[in-house]
Amino acid sequence: MQEFPRLKTGAVAQYPAIRTTRFSTQVMQFVDGSEQRFREFSGPLRFWEIRLMRLDEEELDAMEAFFLAEQGGFGTFSFVDPFDDVEYPNCSLENPDVFFEYREFHDARTGLVVRQNR
Repeated sequence: MQEFPRLKTGAVAQYPAIRTTRFSTQVMQFVDGSEQRFREFSGPLRFWEIRLMRLDEEELDAMEAFFLAEQGGFGTFSFVDPFDDVEYPNCSLENPDVFFEYREFHDARTGLVVRQNR
């Protein structure tokens, strides 16, 4: 399984990085007005917004090659949480509108959203 690429510094993200946790509960309402609630998935799902700026060409090329190798959001990979260094082995890319922008020498940027799968 592939691992999310690291920058030359060894980091997977730059600050400010955003990590969110989602829970999903379904509610069924019956004819008599009572409700039944149940979890849609067994535990919380984590999402990371990775915004990278001031990358050099080599780092941006590695991110772009990773995106192409994962076929956008169809592949799975392992991701190390930049907040607590926990490795999550089953992750995918979430955003279909990813961008890779070369602005000038050593000033490239990109933005990816990593989703933990169940």
